[in-house]
Amino acid sequence: MLLIKNGYVKTMVGEDIPSGCVLIGDDGKIAAVGKDISADGATVIDAEGRLVTPGCVDAHCHIGLHNESMRWEGMDYNEYIEPITPQLRAIDSINPQDESFGLAVQGGVTSACTGPGSANVVGGTFVAIKLVGDRVDDMIIKDPLAMKCAFGENPKGCFGQKGKSPVTRMATASLLREVLFKTRNYLAAKESGKEPAFDMKLEAMIPVIKKEIPLKAHAHRADDIFTAIRVAKEFDVDLTLDHCTDGALIADALAREGYPAFVGPSLGSKSKIELKNKSFTTPDVLHKAGVDISIITDAPVIPLQYLPMCAGLAHDAGLDYEVAWRAITINPARGVGISDRVGSLEVGKDGDVVIWTADPITTVGAAAHITVVDGKVVYTAE
Repeated sequence: MLLIKNGYVKTMVGEDIPSGCVLIGDDGKIAAVGKDISADGATVIDAEGRLVTPGCVDAHCHIGLHNESMRWEGMDYNEYIEPITPQLRAIDSINPQDESFGLAVQGGVTSACTGPGSANVVGGTFVAIKLVGDRVDDMIIKDPLAMKCAFGENPKGCFGQKGKSPVTRMATASLLREVLFKTRNYLAAKESGKEPAFDMKLEAMIPVIKKEIPLKAHAHRADDIFTAIRVAKEFDVDLTLDHCTDGALIADALAREGYPAFVGPSLGSKSKIELKNKSFTTPDVLHKAGVDISIITDAPVIPLQYLPMCAGLAHDAGLDYEVAWRAITINPARGVGISDRVGSLEVGKDGDVVIWTADPITTVGAAAHITVVDGKVVYTAE
């Protein structure tokens, strides 16, 4: 057992607990959260008044599929050969030995949703993983997590500039509709007792049609966001809106639609026309309109260890302090469907806890003092 005591505990689902404690059992699950907790035989960590939170969660990145210090040899997140590749699985490209994992844990990030990039109209499945481990099979929180799809410049640029479809946004939407239509018919045939010829792509899309996983839509521009929503409604499938660069322009409409928005990456240059409205004010505008927001890094665009800093910059731009914290913990966990495991300090959840050197939402340069994953200390700054 591990007992963290004398910390300023933010559970993310209730009131803060000054001089609080978190007890993690031998099974790696949280056994108790509160004041004046004791446990015979437990290893005790005195937080000495430091801030204690759940490990941070990134709802959208490419960690492990884009390797640090490599060129094409480590770029395993975009399959440029054809635009529709739902059969691809992130777990087959993730390299847990990449240094980005250790850096993320030092930055207080313990879970991430990672997967294919945005070259393809349909790129394959994302997975939610812990950021500690030697083998991806042992790090999985949920797989498959979502099916990546992409709108806007990226599919047009990766294929249209080579004289292949999609050349236009019309073609992007059409290609997505086509695979959804085929999957719906394929599934109906299977369920009626017929046995259609095996199709690996359509098999991979069945969980989308059955609403077991959502479409994870890369969409920056306002019209692309609405196209993603339109297609999702046509086929009655679930959807998350990833990036939402133009979200502030259409905040009220997005609030009415009710889809979660994963906002970012907001740090860095405006490297393409779709990013012209990129701003750290967007999370606040969306939140005030009533949209459920999370903040993302899109790592390696922003290295994953800087996720808390991005929340801090959004707070500096107007986002409420408590909302900023939830945007990198419980909101992304709920948004991607893993809140039964991570995102808050609650009894029964995974023992993923960060003791901070200072509050990263309000203090530049704050990082993990101690990081705990599944009840084990995996990083200490001392």
